[in-house]
Amino acid sequence: MMVRIFLVDDDPFFGEMLKYHLQLNPDYEVFLYSSGKECLSELYRNPDIICIDFGLPDIQGDDLFKQIKTLYPDLPIIVISGQENISVAIDFLKQGAKDYIVKNEHTKELLWSSIIRLRENISLKQEVEELKDELEKKYSFEKTIIGQSESIKSIFSKINKALKSNINVSVTGETGTGKEVVARAIHYHSSRKNKPFVAVNMAAIPKDLVESEFFGHEKGAFTGATDKSVGKFEQANGGTIFLDEIAELDLNLQSKLLRALQEREITRVGGTQKIKLDVRLIIATHKNLANEVKKGNFREDLYYRVIGLPIELPPLRERDQDTLILAKHFIDLFAKENKSKPLILASDARKKLMKYSFPGNIRELKSVIDLACVMAESNEITADDISFYNLEKESEVFLSEQKTLKQYTTDIILHFLRENNNDVIKTAKILDIGKSTVYNLINSVDLKKTK
Repeated sequence: MMVRIFLVDDDPFFGEMLKYHLQLNPDYEVFLYSSGKECLSELYRNPDIICIDFGLPDIQGDDLFKQIKTLYPDLPIIVISGQENISVAIDFLKQGAKDYIVKNEHTKELLWSSIIRLRENISLKQEVEELKDELEKKYSFEKTIIGQSESIKSIFSKINKALKSNINVSVTGETGTGKEVVARAIHYHSSRKNKPFVAVNMAAIPKDLVESEFFGHEKGAFTGATDKSVGKFEQANGGTIFLDEIAELDLNLQSKLLRALQEREITRVGGTQKIKLDVRLIIATHKNLANEVKKGNFREDLYYRVIGLPIELPPLRERDQDTLILAKHFIDLFAKENKSKPLILASDARKKLMKYSFPGNIRELKSVIDLACVMAESNEITADDISFYNLEKESEVFLSEQKTLKQYTTDIILHFLRENNNDVIKTAKILDIGKSTVYNLINSVDLKKTK
């Protein structure tokens, strides 16, 4: 890392000596000025460190120090002075000088050591700032939640609302719609972005280990607990905890989670010490939590505690041209990761993508595009390069049966009714038919027998 250093000294011999000594390091770019005014006029060069002489002819060292600090409060300044007065040195250090060096035979060595320390601090600050920028760019929701459809624009609006407070957020949507991406985007754009983001997949934790995973445990709390363990909530303190697939949480553990959220404190398994909590909660599920409450699978009181600001992610099939926008994004991403030139989607490939329903949503689309990039024989992806996984056999069975057009129409409407939890308005909108058509079908068919 190149470090730009300003030296301000009216003694030509002493100044040139210091400049020569510092320039022995090829990473140091050194500028020598003989007056305070000359230094101030050159600040546009954005120095990393300034070394000023206390006894300048035009501006006293303390006045120059104050003027620089007024313009650039965080700019490191080293004062070099012929005065050995301790009170002067202390006064400069109190005002924010990084070092005070007396002019003598040891000056160049002391200055060298002081700049090395400052350089390390500058490097650390730059690394921290770069990491922050990378995180914000990585989880910028306009970049990670890609699309221009009206449904996605409404998601952006809700995310912006979530950023204005610490309200709990519940993200729902089919598998593969990007629920964790939304959770991370909210965290890394909130006031908690410098604190931990801890993601917990409820479906991946054995039932008997959930409490320990949540709240931690003390040594000897149970067989196998050979050491103390800090739980996920404690790890996330000050930041955000993301509970994915929360509907899978056992009812008994739901009551313990509710207590922790209400009291804002936890106790490790086998412990007695109460640990205060300051976490933002974001939950996600592909299930309808309200229906789970009605079925008795999810506590009503916990439901109202965690629901907060609901964000429902639309499936890819309801996002219009977003499929092609995302496909282009994944093509570019594949090229970047594999150090190859981006490919082009041929018109027949675009049509094929738009006709497919993508039951696996964005996750499935990425897999399809990655494979297509590998299979493409030229700089263009054609329809033949695109293969779908066909994990769902329903459509094949559906078309293999001999039925009348009316029977097929009935089956299609019933299928979308089931997919949308018997929401008539939503089903009518998706199929672009009148609500009365759907209501008439419901009145003429026993829905229970069609499930």
